[in-house]
Amino acid sequence: MIDVRKIVTAIEQVRHDGGPPLATPILKGWVAVVLKNPFAGRYEPDIAWMMEDLKPLGLECATALLQAMGNDPTRIEAYGKGSIVGTAGEQEHGALWHIAGGYAMRGLLGRALAIVPSMTKVGPMGAPLDIPIHHKDACYVRSHFDGITCTVPDGPRADEILFALAMTTGGRPHARVGGLTQDGIEKWDGQR
Repeated sequence: MIDVRKIVTAIEQVRHDGGPPLATPILKGWVAVVLKNPFAGRYEPDIAWMMEDLKPLGLECATALLQAMGNDPTRIEAYGKGSIVGTAGEQEHGALWHIAGGYAMRGLLGRALAIVPSMTKVGPMGAPLDIPIHHKDACYVRSHFDGITCTVPDGPRADEILFALAMTTGGRPHARVGGLTQDGIEKWDGQR
């Protein structure tokens, strides 16, 4: 039932954001997979089975993104995920990515204690997806509240779903508004 049309990966290298140049650029990246929506055009009461079928694809996508970002899981500090369901589907179809995408990233990164923030929506082909991002070990680390925009010009078609994952090697380039810092994580409970 999993019919993938394409996988797209994009990596940004952020050297500064109007302030002084960073000693080490921050990498921000996303991977998107566009696949046929087996539920397009109709209401299907039982869709949960697809979460299990998506697990290998989630691992494939997470692995591809990690490799594109240098293949060093210890450098990844933050993550997020999202989906756009084509217009013949419904928003709930995008939620099928929670386990397959989120747990795949968490497994690859080792200690990744925080939930993976997510965004799902129904949209037309080429619609932008703003993927929320936060720290992988403590979601209250304020410097890592961020996002990245994913766009695939020819997807999702009306009968497709676009699933996406995002990772970064740092927080915002010139974070300075206070709050919990990465060095201040002490509870290791996924929040603080």
